[in-house]
Amino acid sequence: MELPTSAHTSRPWRIHEIAPDFRVYDVWALPTPGGPDEFPRLVENFAGGDTGDNSSPVARLLFAIRWKLGKVLGWDDRDKGLGSRVPTLRDRLPQDLRDGPAGPEFTRLPFTSVYLREDEWAAEMANRTVHGVMHLSWVPDGAGGHRGQMAVLVKPNGLLGKAYMAAISPFRHLIVYPPLMRDIGRGWRESAPRA
Repeated sequence: MELPTSAHTSRPWRIHEIAPDFRVYDVWALPTPGGPDEFPRLVENFAGGDTGDNSSPVARLLFAIRWKLGKVLGWDDRDKGLGSRVPTLRDRLPQDLRDGPAGPEFTRLPFTSVYLREDEWAAEMANRTVHGVMHLSWVPDGAGGHRGQMAVLVKPNGLLGKAYMAAISPFRHLIVYPPLMRDIGRGWRESAPRA
């Protein structure tokens, strides 16, 4: 379920001090009910994800088109990403987070872990259009349990980045996120420990 931006900004997440120049674009309550210690499973599920696994053929097609455009137009070239066009957010980390774990490596998505805490994880990606952060957290669900929450923070790269974010907005909300939320819920149920 989509949430108001305040569902993210009102919480004391460390990402606020690290990426104050990023705008919160999307906040979602994830269909991942669980106990207080299940955040590591959510993080591992995300790190192993892939846009090609989306259950929606339309969403898979949109991702395939985006990756192809990125290749043809050079949006995703190495010199347009982290450490080239923009410094990694790890350079902004306070010492306690720098000394802690960054988080898992992604197997198929173009993200890099920034930091990992017991209830919060940030991963970043950058290309010619944007510098983006996926922020996952583990929050009380109001019914005695917990659930995941995902926020997407973005810093567009100039006019191209702003135009890109405006162009993909309806696709994100109408085509990409609904099946993604269903897939996250299904993956969560499938990864549950067997009794």
